[in-house]
Amino acid sequence: MAAAAAAGPWNSRKDENSYKADTEKAESFLVTKQDKLGALIYAPQLTLIAHREQKALEIDLDHLYDFDSKLCERVETNTRRYGKLFSDAVANALPNYAIRPPEPERLDNVDLYMENRMKQDAARPPRQRIPGDDNPVPVDPKDRFPPELSRHYEVYFKVRSDQKAKSVREIKADSLGKLVIMKGIVTRCTEVKPLLHVATYTCDECGSDSFQTISSSSFMPLFLCSNTACKTVQSGGRLYLQTRASKFVRFQELKVQEHSDSVPVGNIPRSITVHAVGETSRQAIPGDHVAITGIFLPIIRTGFGQMNMGLMSDTFIEAHRVAILNKSENEEMGLDPLSEEEIADAVAEGDGMYDRLAYSIAPEIYGHADIKKALLLLLVGGVDRNPRGMKIRGSINICLMGDPGVAKSQLLSYVDRLAPRSQYTTGRGSSGVGLTAAVMKDPLTGEMILEGGALVLADQGVCCIDEFDKMQDSDRTAIHEVMEQQTISIAKAGIMTSLNARVSILAAANPAFGRYNPKKSVEANIQLPAALLSRFDLLWLIQDKADRDNDLRLAQHITYVHMNQKQPPRKDDNHEPYDMKFLRRYIQTAKSYTPSIPEDLTELFTTCYVEMRRDARNILNAKHSTYTSARSLLGVLRMATALARLRLREQVLKEDVLEAIRLLESSKSSLAGEARTTRPQQVIDQIYQSIKDLFTEGEKRVSLDLVYERSTNKGFTRDQVDACLQEYEDLNVWSVNKARTNLMII
Repeated sequence: MAAAAAAGPWNSRKDENSYKADTEKAESFLVTKQDKLGALIYAPQLTLIAHREQKALEIDLDHLYDFDSKLCERVETNTRRYGKLFSDAVANALPNYAIRPPEPERLDNVDLYMENRMKQDAARPPRQRIPGDDNPVPVDPKDRFPPELSRHYEVYFKVRSDQKAKSVREIKADSLGKLVIMKGIVTRCTEVKPLLHVATYTCDECGSDSFQTISSSSFMPLFLCSNTACKTVQSGGRLYLQTRASKFVRFQELKVQEHSDSVPVGNIPRSITVHAVGETSRQAIPGDHVAITGIFLPIIRTGFGQMNMGLMSDTFIEAHRVAILNKSENEEMGLDPLSEEEIADAVAEGDGMYDRLAYSIAPEIYGHADIKKALLLLLVGGVDRNPRGMKIRGSINICLMGDPGVAKSQLLSYVDRLAPRSQYTTGRGSSGVGLTAAVMKDPLTGEMILEGGALVLADQGVCCIDEFDKMQDSDRTAIHEVMEQQTISIAKAGIMTSLNARVSILAAANPAFGRYNPKKSVEANIQLPAALLSRFDLLWLIQDKADRDNDLRLAQHITYVHMNQKQPPRKDDNHEPYDMKFLRRYIQTAKSYTPSIPEDLTELFTTCYVEMRRDARNILNAKHSTYTSARSLLGVLRMATALARLRLREQVLKEDVLEAIRLLESSKSSLAGEARTTRPQQVIDQIYQSIKDLFTEGEKRVSLDLVYERSTNKGFTRDQVDACLQEYEDLNVWSVNKARTNLMII
């Protein structure tokens, strides 16, 4: 048996010599490794660690690979053992960097305990330091105490730059014991608790100390003293745990779920447990997208827990690095930003680029040009403002409402795939806590913890909610705070906190009667509360109207897509739609701009808002009316800044404001709900109505400059206004004087 044990791979002398040689290599690497400029990389950090000014030492495996590729490969495949070897190497090198003793405020209870014990041992006669032991107890802390108790640093590894992050689904059994990097979404995290790392016991008979190093979540405490004097006495000495002399480390458990784009169709997202110990704790909260570097290990259970599990074993990741991934950064997307040449070409193309980008949104879906432009603005978003602590959101909320079969769900699905951070859910499949946050009992500690919902997981992204009208009213009210304040306030089970939910809401709903009834008012068709409708910047109504020419083009488009698996070529130009990869690159580049609004556009915004309120007041008693509030003005501001971002500018121009107003007016006109037998209102009719509103009661003359100004503020061009003036002048409705300064009613 002894011979077999000696011949085992872990107890062989050859392996011990190999580990000893690797420890010497690790020490040489830490002391001598230099960067490209010749400066030492890790020596300054060792000095800070020796003075207790730094706790974590992160070793970049790129540096280690340059130093010794074989050693780096052994670290990657046997990370836990080599983590201890590097800790030993740091301990061997630290005395050379301890220029001065640590500051008194950096000492803890364990330091005071060790110092006191060493003084007591030094004051005793050599043969009386420990009763029953003839050999003097060494005073060297390396031998007197376990190394884990005297070390005040932690060693972590950073993976090589050429190693790509895996999803939870890709981490399998062949990665056990190895260093892996994984990306996902934090859905749950526990409170940070102290974890016992080294237990210190004191004997009640002889006063000697015993130490127990703990490497798992459960352990069996020591009860009997192992000292020779206590063993000879039949009663023996009993050990008592000294908590002040024991070493505790911070411990936090995270639950990380894989990204939605990594989940195969028909599967549920997989999750994995992450143990964050020491300096890796308190690095993430629910909803954060993270890249976690750590060791993939099995959970060792004892007692009835292992009996219930049988031969199976749960797994977890022992975190070495927790990096928060910001979706505005290109490294998470794996995409390069637009080059200077591409940006210059986009700026030079002007509105052509804007139209082509909008056409590239779900090109397989026929029509809906303005809706696609609005979805493009939703993906880019406006600029958040925080004047004196008051937050004004920059994210844009859009609701698509319409008859069945008008491609609402297809548009939502495309946006969900295109957005780098998104969550897709349905009305019936969502509850209030599923959208916001749920309070659950932690199986590890028994405490109540928060688990983020869809809106928290989609932070700084898009949340697509299909069948919005099918949601229960109690569940729908849960998103009111999210849509305006961009936060989720929780006061449940003693937990009172606020979570970030900086998310754009894209909702799709059917009218109350299944199809839009033009004989009923807008409120009767929508049947959504005004408090919710006012939070949507744009509310589009998509009606399935019977029109021979339009139906023919739609049928040809659908047939072509079904037969050729792609969109038909455009007849007006030869430009093909951009692919999804370029759209993501363009959107990420546009989000890096923070355009400001110049003061000379203030009057344009105020005039726009006054006009919208007046129009709403004029049709208040009509059947077809929509609610207009100050949030509508903020919606125009958001869309104008999003357009400036989309056009890669640092300042909002008048054309951006006019386009935002046009989209808002277009969405309102879609809610007109006219009977399908009536003639659709033309642009000239809209301009005529706008000019007619300028004539106050008893007045028959109005300035032509005022006509042009009000019409352009509503999104009409000067040529369209001239065409309207000419048409109704031919009909003898009004006349324009020869100087073309005044307009008079005949």
